[in-house]
Amino acid sequence: MMMEAPRLYELADLVARWIHVIAAIMWTGNSMLFNWIDRTLVKDERMPAGSIGTTWLLHSGAFYHVEKTSLGGRGLPAPLHWFKWQAYTTWMSGLALLLAVYWVGGRATLEDSSRAPLTHAQAVALGAVIVFGGVAFYEMVQRLIAPRARKTAELLLALWFLGAVFASTMLSGRAAFLHIGAMMASIMAGNVFFTIVPSQRELLKAVTTSGSADPEISARAKRVSIHNNYFTFPVIVLMVSGHFPSLYAGRAPWATLLVLVIAGAAVRHVLNVRFAFAPWRPTLAAVLAVSVLSLYGLMSLPAAGAAPVATGGAPVTFEEARHIIDRRCAACHSATPSDLTFGPAPAGVMFDTPEQIRSHAARIRERAVVTRTMPLGNKTNMTDAERDVLRRWLAAP
Repeated sequence: MMMEAPRLYELADLVARWIHVIAAIMWTGNSMLFNWIDRTLVKDERMPAGSIGTTWLLHSGAFYHVEKTSLGGRGLPAPLHWFKWQAYTTWMSGLALLLAVYWVGGRATLEDSSRAPLTHAQAVALGAVIVFGGVAFYEMVQRLIAPRARKTAELLLALWFLGAVFASTMLSGRAAFLHIGAMMASIMAGNVFFTIVPSQRELLKAVTTSGSADPEISARAKRVSIHNNYFTFPVIVLMVSGHFPSLYAGRAPWATLLVLVIAGAAVRHVLNVRFAFAPWRPTLAAVLAVSVLSLYGLMSLPAAGAAPVATGGAPVTFEEARHIIDRRCAACHSATPSDLTFGPAPAGVMFDTPEQIRSHAARIRERAVVTRTMPLGNKTNMTDAERDVLRRWLAAP
């Protein structure tokens, strides 16, 4: 039996998302663990040649002794465990999600006519340029400019990032945040594929043939590994941002995005330096406080082009409000939707009965009246007058 396209894309979404989350947990967990180990290493004169430091761990009822070493002529150990497939699996499953959810499957709205008059094909092209263009630009700067002029390279990368953020605002709000996160995650995976793993192969070859290796080989891999470490927290928050429409529905979603990225990187930095920075706790508290207050202020701004939420007005009956909900919302939010793009009842929200509608009253107000993030991309063309009708119904005692 042929599987219907919406059901097929929903299944692909589920499988890819399941794999993506598991692989991402493994990858980011490894990244944070190894960076933590680097900052807790202790050097001892009695250590063998080539030893950089050791640390002791207590976990799952046993003690673990970890040594970081350049081997110092001790020969190649076996078995030797590599960490690369978590990164590759995370990236490949993430690409599958982009295809199933945005680029091909259409399970989420990519273009938004209120932001830019893009066709779906043009929006896909813009998303691809943001994601893959970011990787290409990063690699070019890292290889051609960073070795000679590190500050210039950092400035160019910062300018590119700002340009990508502003370009992303031509997409729908959710898609913009997701595509910037996908760009950063792709750079991280590219660092593993283009730099870290090749450096490790070169290190392995040098140790096998001569018993030692140029320290620059390890340093090169470590530099981009640190970049990945700082990207981790921003990428995670951008990937989950779609669940929080107030983040991308304000007057300046680009500013909210930048606050999320800067806050995530700043928190990661404080945690990285805490072993050599005594006041790290109050500093972390200050970073969190400033970040949360900044986000609250930005999230409180009304959507761009939206009139302030009115007050007062003639009362509205439930039947009048339900007529609008049936026309503009129930096409998707139903057990038997007429629009099968997102499958039945996205997020489990259904408006088939009066009880179901009333139980989601607070959600309707937030999404349709305050943030105006529903219908997605205003796909069903809900008017300002209709939103005001819903507002007056919801304001009734």
